[in-house]
Amino acid sequence: MRLSALFAAALCLSALPASAQIEQTKSGHTDKFRQLDEILPTPNVYRTGSGAPGHEYWQQKVDYEIDVTLDADARRLSGVETVTYHNQSPDTLRYLWVQLDQQRFAKHSDAYATLTAGKDQAEKMAFRSLRARLRQMDHDGGHKIAAVTDADGNPLAYTITDTMMRIDLPEPLAPGATVDFTIDWSYNIPEAKVLGARGGWEFYEDDGNHVYFIAQWFPRLAAYTDDAGWNTKQFLGGGEFTLEFGDYDVEITVPADHVVASTGTLQNPGDVLNRRQRQRLERAREADEPIFIITPEEAKENQKSKARGTRTWHFKADNVRDFAFASSRKFVWDAAGFTFDQDTETPDDDRTVLAMSFYPEEGMPLWDKYSTHSILHTLDTYSRYSFEYPYPVAQSVMGPIGGGMEYPMITSNGPRPEIDEETGERSYSRRTKYGLISVIIHEIGHIYFPMTVNTDERNWTWMDEGINSFLQTLAEQEWEEDYPSRRGAPESIVDYMVSPNQVPIMTQSDSILQFGNNAYGKPAIALNILRETVVGRELFDFAFKEYARRWKFKRPQPADLFRSLEDASGRDLDWFWRGWFYTTDHVDIALTGVTRATLSTQNPDVEKPRQRAKEAAKTPTIMAKRNAEAAIDYRVDRFPELKDFYNENDRFTVTPKDRKSYEGMVEGLEEWQKEMLALGANLYFLDFENIGGLVMPILLDITYADGSTEELRIPAEIWRRNQNEVTKLLIRDKEIAKIQLDPHRETADADTTNNVWPAEPVKTRLELFKYKSRPNLMQEMRDGADDDTSEETGGDE
Repeated sequence: MRLSALFAAALCLSALPASAQIEQTKSGHTDKFRQLDEILPTPNVYRTGSGAPGHEYWQQKVDYEIDVTLDADARRLSGVETVTYHNQSPDTLRYLWVQLDQQRFAKHSDAYATLTAGKDQAEKMAFRSLRARLRQMDHDGGHKIAAVTDADGNPLAYTITDTMMRIDLPEPLAPGATVDFTIDWSYNIPEAKVLGARGGWEFYEDDGNHVYFIAQWFPRLAAYTDDAGWNTKQFLGGGEFTLEFGDYDVEITVPADHVVASTGTLQNPGDVLNRRQRQRLERAREADEPIFIITPEEAKENQKSKARGTRTWHFKADNVRDFAFASSRKFVWDAAGFTFDQDTETPDDDRTVLAMSFYPEEGMPLWDKYSTHSILHTLDTYSRYSFEYPYPVAQSVMGPIGGGMEYPMITSNGPRPEIDEETGERSYSRRTKYGLISVIIHEIGHIYFPMTVNTDERNWTWMDEGINSFLQTLAEQEWEEDYPSRRGAPESIVDYMVSPNQVPIMTQSDSILQFGNNAYGKPAIALNILRETVVGRELFDFAFKEYARRWKFKRPQPADLFRSLEDASGRDLDWFWRGWFYTTDHVDIALTGVTRATLSTQNPDVEKPRQRAKEAAKTPTIMAKRNAEAAIDYRVDRFPELKDFYNENDRFTVTPKDRKSYEGMVEGLEEWQKEMLALGANLYFLDFENIGGLVMPILLDITYADGSTEELRIPAEIWRRNQNEVTKLLIRDKEIAKIQLDPHRETADADTTNNVWPAEPVKTRLELFKYKSRPNLMQEMRDGADDDTSEETGGDE
């Protein structure tokens, strides 16, 4: 949450009438269904209360012409870019802000200065952790700006502040005007895995070659937006990017034997591919299965020797917010086409997207089987849940960063086969297989979110990672039955949600604790619960598709998502956003008690015999039991004259007065009241306690004594007047034998032992183990006191 929102919330609370504040204090009631009006920004002409862009919505446009050269021997990149900035805002601009992302790797950067170490590392540190710090010290990183000039070649004044550069304009840039300028720059490419870069190089010792994935490489214009003006928050490595859309014309000069994969479409295939490769590329457009453009044999031959000259690959990309490329002489290249049939989005033609994969031979046998198919599957599923994939190509590169990273039309992905130590051959594990499929689905999915729906990653990582992880799970579940999705089951987020080491989802990206759980897992599972449990699939899918349609090629903020899903689903979800996104409450609803009541007829001839039988069925008290065993000689037995009417008739004996009172009562009743007295139904009072604090629907599976069952789904609004405990009355003709709360594990309930009535024993499987040696038994028993402790951890994805 931004500071302005916090101040607004405080002002709103202070503005409440004194009587209202006092009343809330007295009752101790917290309204978890209070609207988010004091938190969300006020709707305006740019962003409406419905969540749609307003009638005066605007965003800037930035076009780039770039000539870049990769010096593979020096691991250095140098380029000249000409930028055309279109001021489509209503504001006059006197300066422009540019992001210099490589400054993160400069020794003087805030990112380096604020790196911390764990206290335990003073005694124990991983080799790779120390190596990373040493490489950081050795790496001469950061953008080297040689010149900034205007369209006539005149120098422009500029100021660099950490990862941002301000360019001062000689004349103010009026609304609707454009300005051209040129930046001449270079930098040393970081070693991706060691320095934790999102792009860089990887060296293959066996053949002495590199794979380069070049990202965040050129000075990029910062975003100027309606809600924040210039977005100048420094790049510290966590919060990613807020960027503008534009058109790119990029010429990439690399060693002559390198193969380049890039954002955009290749403009000069005749200059960089031989005839057979061009023919294969054309056939791939019509192919149902991936076919090789560069075969493994050709790639192996290509990397045997290094060419001395260079070759330039020319790419163009329209309406993208960024640009990345990969280059290596090691690449095998395969491709297949995905055709979008005629639909409402493109009714006039069928459009084919080229799905392509680039990988060294070391990626086989895995990448050649699954990479391109994973791209095709993502295009199919994501396009149905959001919008038709908008670009001409979608690519997966076996890049150097280890995990996955996304850019328009191109992604870098890490999982690869392992070497069998005995045979020396490559193979892959189950985990690696599904890891590759999942990361490709995830990273290609990012081309939809945030590369097309242009969210603010610098501040709200969850808006791209969480939403994309949610869609990733939907796509995975369509790959095969029982796909091992990591972030699908609500119960998988329970340990994080009960952890004290967390912050709300609505936390700025660089301040997040447990990054993976906070920005990926919790929002993904929240959306899954919203779809499956709170709103329902049909309503949710319609609403989400409407949000995606509204904000395609635009820049939504969190409020736009919240409002759009409410607007299109017809459901008030402020309580859900408040609980899941603005607090660290967790779900733990307990079924604390069940009372079965049957209606009393109030007829003494019916009720008093029932009361007598109930009393007789009671277990005798210990005093009564021992008195009977003692064979007490009671006084009334010794003096019978002491006995009277009350000794001969117990308190359950019906008297004429009882009957007369009943008859009088019945005479005063209306017919419907008499019918209710004769009602034979069971009234069950179910007591629920909200232990975790997060209000959620109450989901029940009821089993009756006759074996029949019923599912009951009670909306979360049952908690609206008391967020701590509620009682639900059920009237049933049949007797209830069992009640199960959250039977399908839908809500991420943290403690399921309090979810069933009658209570059941907790079942575990006890595993015995043998102590190492008898003399150390006592010491091991003392040490074992700490065996069950665990440290909550989370990590970047």
